[in-house]
Amino acid sequence: MRKPLIGLTPYHDTDNHDIKMRPTYLRALKAAGAIPVVMPLEASKDDLVQLTDELDGFLFAGGPDVHPFLFGEETREGCGNVSKERDQMELTLLPLILALGKPVLGICRGIQILNIGLGGDIWQDIPSQVKRDFPIAHSQPFYYNMPSHTVTLSDDSLLSSIAGKSELKVNSMHHQAVREVAPGLIATAWSPDQLVEAIEMPGYPFFLGVQWHPEYLWEKDDVALRMFQTFVDACRKE
Repeated sequence: MRKPLIGLTPYHDTDNHDIKMRPTYLRALKAAGAIPVVMPLEASKDDLVQLTDELDGFLFAGGPDVHPFLFGEETREGCGNVSKERDQMELTLLPLILALGKPVLGICRGIQILNIGLGGDIWQDIPSQVKRDFPIAHSQPFYYNMPSHTVTLSDDSLLSSIAGKSELKVNSMHHQAVREVAPGLIATAWSPDQLVEAIEMPGYPFFLGVQWHPEYLWEKDDVALRMFQTFVDACRKE
């Protein structure tokens, strides 16, 4: 049986311009039955058109902050480092994927760039922008292979059908989050302090963005593994 080819958007080291990929993503996709392919950062639109046609699905991985100009804001003091090259590559890639109806999974930065690419925005810095009675540790103080807070799932969503329950325990390593959900998308999970933790596109073959990192949890967490398996199954060609 042919394994689906999943394109991953690469990490970009802005100090030396190396591109790289955390092996946790690769292992999770391989365990789910796919062949992961790390995409080039410096790719022309024509190259991205060809890659979009030949690859079966796309994972928008974690990484640095998105430049605030891309969602119409000045840069706040709490904003982190950005990669202009990665912003450009991913925002060029996304509409090409959607035009072909190919499956999309976004993780951490991935959920944010998907939302921004479709017209939504994000909180640039949760600690300085969001007032909360009980500040959840969205940048957890311990390693990422264990959860740090819960998320509540909406009924009748792709995520709840994968999970088979209405609450998950998730890990967390971010200081930004989806604020206004883009037109055509819906929020389907929330943290206890009411930040958006997942988005979906109703009616699309497979479109899911999550704010946490299932690639660190799948070996011990059945829901995290099923998320990758469901994504990979959606990428299989008939």
